[in-house]
Amino acid sequence: MGKKLEEIAQQLKGAKKKVQLIYAFNGTGKTRLSRAFKQLIAPKGEGDDPSPSNLADKKILYYSAFTEDLFYWDNDLGRDAEPKLMIQPNAFTKWVLEEQGQDQSITTTFQRYTSDKLTPHFSADFSSVNFSFERGNKAPEPHIKISKGEESNFIWSVFNALLEQVIAELNIPEADNRSTEAFNNLTHVFVDDPVSSLDENHLIELAVNLASSIKSSQSDLKFIITTHSPLFYNVLFNEFSNKGCYMLERLEDGSFTLTEKPGDSNKSFSYHLHLLQTIEEAIAGSKVERFHFTLLRNLYEKTASFLGYQKWSELLPDDKQLYYSRIINFTSHSTLSNMAVAQPTPAEGATVKLLLDHLKITHAFWQPQGA
Repeated sequence: MGKKLEEIAQQLKGAKKKVQLIYAFNGTGKTRLSRAFKQLIAPKGEGDDPSPSNLADKKILYYSAFTEDLFYWDNDLGRDAEPKLMIQPNAFTKWVLEEQGQDQSITTTFQRYTSDKLTPHFSADFSSVNFSFERGNKAPEPHIKISKGEESNFIWSVFNALLEQVIAELNIPEADNRSTEAFNNLTHVFVDDPVSSLDENHLIELAVNLASSIKSSQSDLKFIITTHSPLFYNVLFNEFSNKGCYMLERLEDGSFTLTEKPGDSNKSFSYHLHLLQTIEEAIAGSKVERFHFTLLRNLYEKTASFLGYQKWSELLPDDKQLYYSRIINFTSHSTLSNMAVAQPTPAEGATVKLLLDHLKITHAFWQPQGA
């Protein structure tokens, strides 16, 4: 017998896990579940201050299709005006943009998932943003309308800036020592499918970065993540230890089931082999970019864990472990991404191939005949 979404929300609330991962097909009810969970944690009318900049009473932050509704295009074709993305202020947009001035952090994250040539430009009052694109002659094309996928990436970048602030503040044990009281009442973060428009390479990168942020959380804050993407789910499954894993399904009578997925039932395919294939294809097509260092490091980490090494760097060539470790760390480190261009130098591209070949040959990855 199925359950109502409100009952499933109660089940999620009662779980003791730091992270809960939920896989569901599109149209199953993930976004409605996020709303039901929000209503359970913070019923409408409770803590809803009329001031849209007040975060102090909020108990939950969530990213979903409703978050994207805060952003809408003003094309104004009648007056032939330049298109701009309008920002409808609410608690989190006012905090991130107006009160904390995180526009540069947002730009860095956005360009990481799109292109370093695509740049957002916020209005002085942060009520809108327009975009420019740098062409081959380095002359920017101003006021372009970005794709729906790029728009979703931009909105996620705004939320990500808030998420990083929340985690950093709550990691300070003593509330009196925090720079703000805005997050003291938060108990949950609900992330509903932030990957709908990402290609596979950037999907992996977002999953790894999101997991890294969540794993840095030392407070009692709990996270619920839903997705329709097997790859995104599988990456997160491999990244977390203290987690609950579920499959959300809608039955014919309109009720729902939330089925726990234990152990190996979550491994729909071998994630490390997918990483291997992704990097090999980039090398073969001479399309190695900076984010491939992130994928290479992740592949080394998974291989080291499987083989029982304490550090992934122990798998690097013996005579240059420290050297190559520094290269990978510097090139893949998220906080340094604003100093890097997407296209690495030929020497860096050759380093990716060298280290991938070393890993395959030295640590016994299966090789096809004649390879």
